Amino acid sequence: MGSNEIHDQEKMTKFLELGMENGEICDGTLTSEPSKMREIWKIREDTPIALMKDGYLFSYDISVPLRRFYEIVPILEKRLGKQAYRVCGFGHLGDSNLHLNVTAREYSSELCKAIEPFAYEYTSSLKGSVSAEHGIGFLKTKYLKFSKSQNSINMMKEIKHLMDPNGILNPYKVL
Repeated sequence: MGSNEIHDQEKMTKFLELGMENGEICDGTLTSEPSKMREIWKIREDTPIALMKDGYLFSYDISVPLRRFYEIVPILEKRLGKQAYRVCGFGHLGDSNLHLNVTAREYSSELCKAIEPFAYEYTSSLKGSVSAEHGIGFLKTKYLKFSKSQNSINMMKEIKHLMDPNGILNPYKVL
C-alpha cells in the first residue's frame, strides 16, 4: 500500500486480473473493510491451530517464485503418500512466502526425513529461500546453505559477532 489509495487499488486490480488471465490465480478475496480484514487474518492465524488437530504438524516457512508458488504441495503429497495425513500451504503473494504444512497422526522421524531436506532442496532449485519471514532460528541453521552462499553465511556470522561479541543477544542464532 502506498500513499494514493486509488492508484493502489488500480494496481491491485490489474495484478489480480493478469493473474487470473494467466491462470496463476483461480480464487481469492479482496477487501478494504477493516472488519473483513480482521476476519481474513483470523482465518490465517487459526489455520496452524486447526492443522494441529490432525495430530502432529510439520511447518515450513519458505519463499518461492510466484509462478511456482504452490507447486511443492502436490509434489510433496505424492512423495509422502500415506505417511502424511495432509499437505497444504498458504501464504503471501506479495513476497512469495509460502507456509508449507504437513500433518500426521503423530511425530515420525521417517516422515521428517522424507520432508527434510527435500523441501529445502526443492526450494533451492527454484532459487527460493529456506526461510521467509520467520528467520533461521535453531532448526534451520543446517539448511541455510540451500539459500545462501558460504560467503553470505560467513558475513552474517561476522555481522552478528560485531553487534554481539559476547553472544548474549539471541544466543545460538545466525543473525
